Amino acid sequence: MPIFVQIILLLIGFGLFVFVVLYLSGLGLKRICLSIISELEAARAFNEKSAIPIQDRRKNFFLVGTKNLRPQALKVLIQDGLVVRTPNGKFYLVREKLKEAREAGLIKGR
Repeated sequence: MPIFVQIILLLIGFGLFVFVVLYLSGLGLKRICLSIISELEAARAFNEKSAIPIQDRRKNFFLVGTKNLRPQALKVLIQDGLVVRTPNGKFYLVREKLKEAREAGLIKGR
């Protein structure tokens, strides 16, 4: 097999590998986002008074792998406006944004 074909196959293989890794990490992040939303819903945390504490920092700084995506998922939810952080460090859901996400089909549920 000519060397240029091997190089092309190597580049295609590497691109496929990167795509699969990014896709799987995105699925993991989505799963954790949905679990945070269901946790807030179960606690009925829809305003500042009923807000609940959620772990938003890594427990151990040296565990920097993909094991703890919860802080990153919470950051994504806050940036999207689905979750709000109170000044005392607790979190609650925004009903309007949750309803919009359900109508758009992004979140399944009630």
